[in-house]
Amino acid sequence: MIDRSQPLAVQVERQDKIIQALIERANQRHELGRSAYALFQSAVMLQSKVSQKTRDLEDALYTLGRTNTDLETSEEARNQTQQSLTDALESMDGGFALFAGGQLRVCNDFFKTLIPDVSAFIQPGLSLDRYLDAVTNSNDVSRSDQADQLNLANRTIDQGVGAAAPFVFALKDDRWFVISYRQTSRNNTVVLQTEVTAIVRSNRLEKDRLIDAQEHFLKAAFDNMPQGVCTFSADGTLLINNAQFATLLQLPLHLTQVGTSYAQIVEYLNTKALVEGGWHASFAGLMRYLRRAHNMHLRQRHVGGAALEIGLHPLPDGGCIVNVMDVTVQFQTTQQLEDMVQARTRELTDVNTALRRQYAEQARVEEDLRIAKAEVEAAMSSKTRFFAAASHDLLQPINAAKLLISSLGDEALAPQMQDTVQRLDRSFQSMETLLHALLDISRLESVDMKLATSDFEIDSVLRPIIEDFTPIAAEKGLRLDVVPSKLWVCSDRRYLARSVQNLVNNAIQYTRTGRVLVGCRRRGAQLVLEVWDTGKGIAKADQERVFQEFTRVDPAAGTGYGMGLGLSIVQRACAHLGHDVSVRSKPGVGSVFSITLPIVPAHDAITQEADRPTTPVGAGMDLIILLVENDPGVLFAMEQKLESWGASVLACASTKEALQMVADIGMSPDIILADYQLNDGETGVDSILALRGAAKENLPAIMITANQEDAIKDLGARHDFSVLTKPVNLSRLRSLIDWKTRQQPTYYDESRQ
Repeated sequence: MIDRSQPLAVQVERQDKIIQALIERANQRHELGRSAYALFQSAVMLQSKVSQKTRDLEDALYTLGRTNTDLETSEEARNQTQQSLTDALESMDGGFALFAGGQLRVCNDFFKTLIPDVSAFIQPGLSLDRYLDAVTNSNDVSRSDQADQLNLANRTIDQGVGAAAPFVFALKDDRWFVISYRQTSRNNTVVLQTEVTAIVRSNRLEKDRLIDAQEHFLKAAFDNMPQGVCTFSADGTLLINNAQFATLLQLPLHLTQVGTSYAQIVEYLNTKALVEGGWHASFAGLMRYLRRAHNMHLRQRHVGGAALEIGLHPLPDGGCIVNVMDVTVQFQTTQQLEDMVQARTRELTDVNTALRRQYAEQARVEEDLRIAKAEVEAAMSSKTRFFAAASHDLLQPINAAKLLISSLGDEALAPQMQDTVQRLDRSFQSMETLLHALLDISRLESVDMKLATSDFEIDSVLRPIIEDFTPIAAEKGLRLDVVPSKLWVCSDRRYLARSVQNLVNNAIQYTRTGRVLVGCRRRGAQLVLEVWDTGKGIAKADQERVFQEFTRVDPAAGTGYGMGLGLSIVQRACAHLGHDVSVRSKPGVGSVFSITLPIVPAHDAITQEADRPTTPVGAGMDLIILLVENDPGVLFAMEQKLESWGASVLACASTKEALQMVADIGMSPDIILADYQLNDGETGVDSILALRGAAKENLPAIMITANQEDAIKDLGARHDFSVLTKPVNLSRLRSLIDWKTRQQPTYYDESRQ
């Protein structure tokens, strides 16, 4: 490998190249080939061979290193180095060759003798290309894709890629080798040949063992499947089947042998009548159906009672596969479920029939209830109309009697007569209170009750309480205090006022000494109107019962002729309005009744009648008052009272008489007082409008009526007249007359009449 006739420097340089190639070979990392089998072989080979070759190269490098030092001083050392290198190469377990400049420079004997018909070509100076071509065309190499791999490796080296992947090739005597090579940093190529025959043969044996084991496992699984399976070839003969197939169909042993025709099996099943019909008689007919429908499913009953589900599917090779499953349990379960469904359906049908009968009965009952409800509503409406009509007739004499009693009280009477008049006045007040309570309950129970909710200042409800109840409280020696409030609420003014009046009236009745206080508290977005008293109080057990009709917890504590309706009216009215009513009480200390209302934003200030100044009862009234009243008793009593106040009264019973009186005196009255319900269908509204039309001015007017419908108040707002209910409160009537006659006259607008 080294020409000793060359200069020593050239010999050393060549030795360096050889040493460098060996070092690079020892340190290289082999890459695995393309095939999965080559990957496995290369991995095993690298694990067992690299370490040995590395040790050989290290020994050679050590020897060459020492030789390189000695060459500078001794030719003998150079010869020893050459011999050591040769020994090292020969001791390597495999073939080794070094190609420098594309030509063979050094190799061992194993490399030369590995492929017999290539040995003659392996001489120093052999090019790498010729070597690869010789290997590719060698007759000793098994014909496979190794030639393509060698050519690919050759092209890779020619293109200067560097290292090609190791590849495996086989000799005809079943010997296997791995060839790996790479380029060094000096463009030299190192080729290694490693025998892996033992590894390949061991892997082959392991593969066969695994295949046999897998086949055994598959056969065991196939034979022990819970379903029967068999396959037929394209010509209709039996290929494979398991024991379950013969068991489920009860086939004899000779019909389960390979080569049995499809027609024999079908003929046997039909002859023995083991299963129901449905099989195709010919295999050709079956395959035509399967190619068209892709599969066939049959559910048949076996003669032994089992339910079988049979599936047939075509195979790519023209045959078919048959699956037979025992679905007796599923069939029985399904049958049981169907029986249960049918039974349940019958039950539901019976229940549905019963429900229909019940529905028909309920519809009949509902119709009866509807008729009864309509009758009750009609009765309630009739009762309401009766109370409305009766209230007018009852309040008329009460109003007349109160007017006469008031007039009688103004006379100078003996003390005994004064006491009698006062008792008589209290009796009529109690009668009036009871009548109003009954009317309130009737209206609250009416089916066509309507609430007229609006926004108003709460003080407009509280102020009249001072005027109405201060004399009553003073008569009992009590102090009534009402704390004003500027907050606005949303409610029905009429029913809220009646509720507050009932609470104050109860507080006065059941308080013997002390005071009654009416005021408001703001609680978030709500206003709590409270009525306090210093009465006897209510026990905890009775605080719910006091809101029931005709309930008086302690009749001896109250005064008057009350029947226990006041709090019931409060609760009913507030329930309709959506206001909460509550009571707090401590026996011996007093009680607090409260009503909770929603607060609304304040509106523009509107002059209220309650803002009018009061007029002392004893002051003279220099007015001309036109009084229209169809009840003679009320007309007489009202005329006497007005005249006792100093007024000049023009009393008449109809609009016609009123117009005639005005025409006779030749001047308009200062104010008109008219009853709403007159004779012959005429109303006080007609009288007011007619008198205003005759006078061509908007005369002040007050409507005094026993009818408490909200429609009359709406008419008052529309036609600019005030409304007072009978029995009339004389102090309020006196102050209202004075307030309306002091107002500046307004422009008369005929379009409003």
